[in-house]
Parts: sequence; structure tokens; C-alpha cells
Amino acid sequence: MTRFVWRGILVCVVVVPAVSGCGDSGPTAAEAGETLRTHITELMKQSHALNVRITDPGGRDLPCGEGKAKRTFAAVGEDPAEERGPDSLNNLLLGALSGVASYRISEDRGNAPIRLASDEYKTMIILESPGNGNYEVRGETECLPNS
Repeated sequence: MTRFVWRGILVCVVVVPAVSGCGDSGPTAAEAGETLRTHITELMKQSHALNVRITDPGGRDLPCGEGKAKRTFAAVGEDPAEERGPDSLNNLLLGALSGVASYRISEDRGNAPIRLASDEYKTMIILESPGNGNYEVRGETECLPNS
């Protein structure tokens, strides 16, 4: 009898986590794309950017192979103080992003785009202000399961 009990327990320990979704692989490309859109839109609000325009609305899967895809999103805006240079604008965006979501700097070579990544959201944001008074933010998701 005890052998049957232990066998039943073993089946529950092995089968139940596999069926219950404990091995959740994370968001789909569509879910991460929506998160990316929200983060960039909120970042532009937090930085008080004026005349914000969406330059890449995303919303479609870009195939990565192996049944996976990524999504993109981008926006531009203007800083109220037109004399601020690109590096200052990127730093302002970086500070504002901390109030939106947790991202880590993955690349910052100074006087160049700042690349940020979020392991939690499976997204990457690039702060790439091109000139005085002009914000530019773009992003993409990792290659994730199709939506």
C-alpha cells in the first residue's frame, strides 16, 4: 500500500508542475510589444516632451525564426528647452525612465545612444536624441513566442 502512495506522490510532483504552467516561458511578442509601447509612451509623458509623434507604431510580429517574433515601437518629441544637447536629453530620459520601469544600462559609450534592457519585460529601449531639443526613443522586444 505505501508503495502506491509514494508512486502517487511522485506522479503529482512530476506531472502537476508541468500541467499547471509553472514552467511559464514569459510573455508573447504581442504582450511584450504592448509593454514596450506603454513604457515609451509613459517615458515621453514623464519627460514632459512636447509635440510627441509615434514614428513606429509597432503592432506587428517581425519573424525571428523558430516560431518566434519581435515587436518594435518608437516615438519622437521636443524638449521645452531647445538648447539642451543630445547627451543631456538622453540623460534626462534615463532619469525619467526610472519612474516608469526598471531597466539596466546595457551600453552607454557617451555621446551616443544609450541602450537599456529589461530582463523582466523582455524589452530593450534605445535613447537616441539626435539634436538640440529633440527626443528620440525607440525599442524592441526580444525574440519571443508568436502571439
